[in-house]
Amino acid sequence: ILQVLIDWINDVLVEERIIVKQLEEDLYDGQVLQKLLEKLADRKLNVAEVTQSEIGQKQKLQTVLEAVHDLLRPHGWTIKWSVDSIHGKNLISILHLLVALAMHFRAPIRLPEHVSVQVVVVRKREGLLQTTHVTEELTTTTDLGHITCFPCLIVVGVLMDFFFSLQPERDAFDTLFDHAPDKLSVVKKSLITFVNKHLNKLNLEVTELETQFADGVYLVLLMGLLEDYFVPLHNFYLTPESFDQKVHNVSFAFELMQDGGLKKPKARPEGMDTL
Repeated sequence: ILQVLIDWINDVLVEERIIVKQLEEDLYDGQVLQKLLEKLADRKLNVAEVTQSEIGQKQKLQTVLEAVHDLLRPHGWTIKWSVDSIHGKNLISILHLLVALAMHFRAPIRLPEHVSVQVVVVRKREGLLQTTHVTEELTTTTDLGHITCFPCLIVVGVLMDFFFSLQPERDAFDTLFDHAPDKLSVVKKSLITFVNKHLNKLNLEVTELETQFADGVYLVLLMGLLEDYFVPLHNFYLTPESFDQKVHNVSFAFELMQDGGLKKPKARPEGMDTL
């Protein structure tokens, strides 16, 4: 669960050039938490950018956590952290906070289910140290409506069914449209986060699924990135100008998928023209 959360934070803050390596050491002073919340909530917090003193750090942390509480409390979240515990580098408190944020903002990750840790509590009574063991439950079951993650190649297959939904039989996205259209934006956000995580390596970014994958270029490049190989430029049109060239690119991407072990996509390459 540690690495999943670290990778998520780094994905969210990639544009800020912030790299988190240890949760306790990197989050205790409120600086990274401030940037994370501002990015997730799309709002600016009125706090000092850099604080060196312990008092300044706790003041910033207090402001950040109050903003977090304002978001979480109306939804029934139990607050299992505090300014002192976060600033004291209490890993359990930090994990509770991050799991709550990930769930609230529907992070495109899959947290392990039923994660719990044994915490040793030491108390001094009548001059003697007494220890007790307390079980802290970090996650229970994972709601797919909140946490979404797919193996790389499977996501490509899902992307294809989404982008070129011309197949005659009904699929998961048909069901989504019929019964949970409100979750479509969550799925799209998850897919955009996924593809950008890889396409950013080539300094490319996707903002609109419906248009930017229509010519097959990003799809071909994404397959090469996922499977860790270079796709020779003479195999596809990097700047397609005609409908036929776009269809060629998508057809070629389909071939790469099959080479990677996926079943032949049910969609037709020509379907991109309807996007």
